[in-house]
Amino acid sequence: MTILLFLLQLTGATLLLLFAVRMVRTGIERAMGPSFKRLVTGAKRNRIQGAFAGIVLAIILQSSAATALLATGFAASGLISIVMGLSIVLGADFGSALVIQVLSFKLDWLIPVLLAMGGWLFLYSQSIAFKQTGRILLGIAFILLALGMIGAASDPIKHSEFLPTIASYLESEYLTAFLVGALLTFIMHSSVAAILMFVTFIQLGLLPLSVGISMVLGANLGSAFVTLWLSRGMERQARQIPVANLILRGFGSLIALFVIKSFPISGILTSFGDGQALVNVHLIFNALLLIITLPFVNILIKPLAKLMPPTPSKTTDGGLIPTSALDKDATDKPALALASLRREVLRMGQIVEIMIKPVMELYQSGDIEKIKSIKHLDKGVNSSLTSIRRYVASLNRHRMCKKDNRCARELTEYAISLETAGDIVAKRLLVLAEKYNTRRLKFSDNGWAELVRIHERVVANTTLAFNVLISEDIESARLLIEEKTEMATLERKSRNKHLKRLRSGDEISFESSDLHLETLRALKDFNSQISAVAYPILYRSGQLLETRLVENPELGDEIEKSN
Repeated sequence: MTILLFLLQLTGATLLLLFAVRMVRTGIERAMGPSFKRLVTGAKRNRIQGAFAGIVLAIILQSSAATALLATGFAASGLISIVMGLSIVLGADFGSALVIQVLSFKLDWLIPVLLAMGGWLFLYSQSIAFKQTGRILLGIAFILLALGMIGAASDPIKHSEFLPTIASYLESEYLTAFLVGALLTFIMHSSVAAILMFVTFIQLGLLPLSVGISMVLGANLGSAFVTLWLSRGMERQARQIPVANLILRGFGSLIALFVIKSFPISGILTSFGDGQALVNVHLIFNALLLIITLPFVNILIKPLAKLMPPTPSKTTDGGLIPTSALDKDATDKPALALASLRREVLRMGQIVEIMIKPVMELYQSGDIEKIKSIKHLDKGVNSSLTSIRRYVASLNRHRMCKKDNRCARELTEYAISLETAGDIVAKRLLVLAEKYNTRRLKFSDNGWAELVRIHERVVANTTLAFNVLISEDIESARLLIEEKTEMATLERKSRNKHLKRLRSGDEISFESSDLHLETLRALKDFNSQISAVAYPILYRSGQLLETRLVENPELGDEIEKSN
């Protein structure tokens, strides 16, 4: 019964630890917005810069696996090279080790302070940045609470016969302990959480130091498998990064395990205390792996490039945008008709997303051919809206219930918003990009940085909007509306800063003033259009009393009945 109670309490504490790590990561991601992309893709000059970017990202995200996935995704998109991606991943593992070092300190006295500050900021702050700061502080407090719970759960079994038997077996079978550490890390999908748990076991005397070292080195292998598993659906070429990381980390951890077992190194480490000794092993291993392998990553990538060549493209340039998803044979079947309608709205949104992404790049390059091709995409968006209207008009209303009618109306309204968003890109932003290059204007450094940050946020919100369209997740819908409010704040702040630069006599700002203000307004308007998908979802859940989209749903139903 004691063992069952221990396992139950340990499971609860472990899940709280995993939740807390994710909570911190989510808070930082939302607070920083899309700045991760700039941090990763900006590290293009050399591998040392890439490794440093990986260290910073891992500290921010509290996860080397999340950083590795980010780098792999950017490599798949062609934003960074495979070599640079692997450099970022190697740096991320060392950054994750630094996070473990900080969290392993005795910080119990901080828990009430973090809970009080974090709770107040999260519940009562109106600013997204402060709200997410509250989320981060609460997450750190929960991590410390979870570690304390692990300690409290272990008290009843400290003197049991069961634990010494397991510990003795793992001490004699260090390869088994190594594999157990790898398996637990893979199951938890977090090396930070797994190693913190191992450190706590060692500090409480539940396991000997030698077993803890084997498990921590195994956690490095398990972490590499997590990244490989999570990237399984990506492009074959980009997956060279997690495969290379698995090879380096797998062989490295095995070599480190045999070295520690063959030489009396553990005696030197115990002078720091068993818990700190375990953290030191993890830090030293990742530091050495980074220093030794970073100069040679290119050598490893070359054979992998032959074994994992890029997936050949199956479409020509003209086939990048899929054909209409509207099923003309399903108009008498409401479920199938609405499904194809949603797919078509999503396809329409994907075209708009393709249009908005390169806008700031076109401000710099002025590529006429690319501007023409994006304007041509707008014709596809307009055509899609026309098809959606005709399709909805052709639906058999006698077989559709009130809910189906409402769904069809909401999808049509969002399609109209997407068409407007496409027009904003084609008829406003691209026209401004042409003027910017034709007149050879320049934004001030601060003005340009403000526009780039706002554009990055708009692109991130576009992705979020389409996730809301598919999932209809209430929390994501609320976040999208919060982002819309934040976008209005960012636009206002940038406008005020721009006017201050004008008052200070900045000649560059004066020459490009109109374009700066018009670009700000266009980006804000685009964001408002793509955010429209959230309003009906929030209204139906009772979290919105009145909106510009759904002011009187009963009236809308009456109009549908009259038609």
